[in-house]
Amino acid sequence: MQVLLLQVLFYHPEGKLMSEKLTNEQKHILFNEGTEPAGSSSLNYEKREGHYCCAGCGTKLFESTSKYESGSGWPSFFESVPNVFETKIDTLIGSPRTEYHCKKCGGHHGHIFDDGPKPTGKRYCNNGICLVFVPEKK
Repeated sequence: MQVLLLQVLFYHPEGKLMSEKLTNEQKHILFNEGTEPAGSSSLNYEKREGHYCCAGCGTKLFESTSKYESGSGWPSFFESVPNVFETKIDTLIGSPRTEYHCKKCGGHHGHIFDDGPKPTGKRYCNNGICLVFVPEKK
């Protein structure tokens, strides 16, 4: 008797392999540039030490030490891990905004604004559903 094993893989429209564990909402936000409702992410309340990774590919994107409460309704960070994002200008709402995407999988994470705290003055406004929090091991 032969057994055929099937592995289901999902691909980004540009042919990049995606995690097979993504929900439909995660796929929509990451690869169709959607946005989760403000205030809907449990990561807004995450205070433990650790880091935040891309839900699409696992790339480490932010340290917990760069997270702050912006009042925007989305997890916000003043600094990312170096060289993990590519940016483009988004004019979907009429005025230009800087959108950022994971370099490895192309997943859309949010927008960067110039109203963040010191030392960078930046606010990476991230869709929480596109992040996976990894607590620091003690």
